[in-house]
Amino acid sequence: MKIFKFGGASVKDAAGVRNVLHVLQTVGHEDVLVVISAMGKTTNALELVIKNYFEKSKELHASMQEVRKYHNQIVLDLFEDEEHPVFFDVNAHFDDLEYFIRSNKSPNYNFVYDQVVSFGELVSTTIVSHFFNSQGLENTWIDVRPLIKTDNTYRDGQVNWEITQKNIIKAAKKKTLQITQGFLGSDENNFTTTLGREGSDYTAAIFAYCLGAESVTIWKDVPGVLNADPRYFENAILLNQISYREAIELAFYGASVIHPKTLQPLQKKEIPLFVKSFLNPTLAGTSVSKGADLEPKTSCFIVKKNQLLLSLSSIDFDFIMENHISEIFGLFAKHKIKVNLIQNTAISFSVCLEDKYQTFQELVKILSKKFKVTYNENVSLYTIRHFDENSVQVVETNKTVLLKQISRETLQIVTKE
Repeated sequence: MKIFKFGGASVKDAAGVRNVLHVLQTVGHEDVLVVISAMGKTTNALELVIKNYFEKSKELHASMQEVRKYHNQIVLDLFEDEEHPVFFDVNAHFDDLEYFIRSNKSPNYNFVYDQVVSFGELVSTTIVSHFFNSQGLENTWIDVRPLIKTDNTYRDGQVNWEITQKNIIKAAKKKTLQITQGFLGSDENNFTTTLGREGSDYTAAIFAYCLGAESVTIWKDVPGVLNADPRYFENAILLNQISYREAIELAFYGASVIHPKTLQPLQKKEIPLFVKSFLNPTLAGTSVSKGADLEPKTSCFIVKKNQLLLSLSSIDFDFIMENHISEIFGLFAKHKIKVNLIQNTAISFSVCLEDKYQTFQELVKILSKKFKVTYNENVSLYTIRHFDENSVQVVETNKTVLLKQISRETLQIVTKE
């Protein structure tokens, strides 16, 4: 079996959905399981719904209707017959969403988040599945939530691999095309959980691992894995082949093409990963597989914007020792702060981090009781794998360097534009 994953950009409108059908007709669809994300920027739109819900905003109903309207237009563009069952199924999902918003009693933001944003994937896969069937490409729609079981860490569910594998093996059907949702799972009480933002890649890897798949292909709007994000760097180069190790390093440092958690389960079973273009499906793209000889022969650039550079120093000029660092990282974990770079001296400790859950100011208040706290907002973290003098100059030109850290293979620089 092969696992294909299509992200939101590939199904952002009716033309995109038709193109996904074209991709499958071009490369083959027998014994394929397709994982699909929410359409376009639907997750962002549903996050606005959640924001309006908690703020008791008058815009709540309008923001929900905007999401419904967007999807209804795609359905109208794909189906001439307005009596087609897809209209009923899509409206049923949105009715369920509105019912949850009306009836929910939980004040837990992360719980509400997962219950609401999940409708993006449920609706997108419903539309795609119906459209494929209408075009003669028979398929089975699968609700992924009963299959991928997680704990109740809402917004970052941790997979119970043993139960999940049993569920997936039981549900997967050989030789037929199957369509399911990325990003989603459920806890032991069957409440929806999500696997972390951009977690659809991870979903594809979970299915591949559990089924011992032949390969995973992530279909993107780029020709494969590039050595740099073309939005920030000129003359980005396609990496034809890279090793699992290199891909994990790139993902860890923030390369957006592959989700960080995607690669570990694939590496364990040596399942090859392909990153290919849904705009040019016959091109080779990038292959990720086992082999030390697959390291890039060029520098690779990764940039993370909107970072925070936090510096702590002891109030009484005492050393910052292991017990202090342990306490600091305990607070990072408690506030779900993602740390991307660490540097310390005898009396100071600096970290580059991202405030994913908007808890940084609360953390600062706590840290200020024991440390002198300073920080810079909106800094950029550049990581260069396989760096040389020229690549460093590319990054540092016209920027203020706040922090620099060098290891054998990797250079990291925190800058202020």
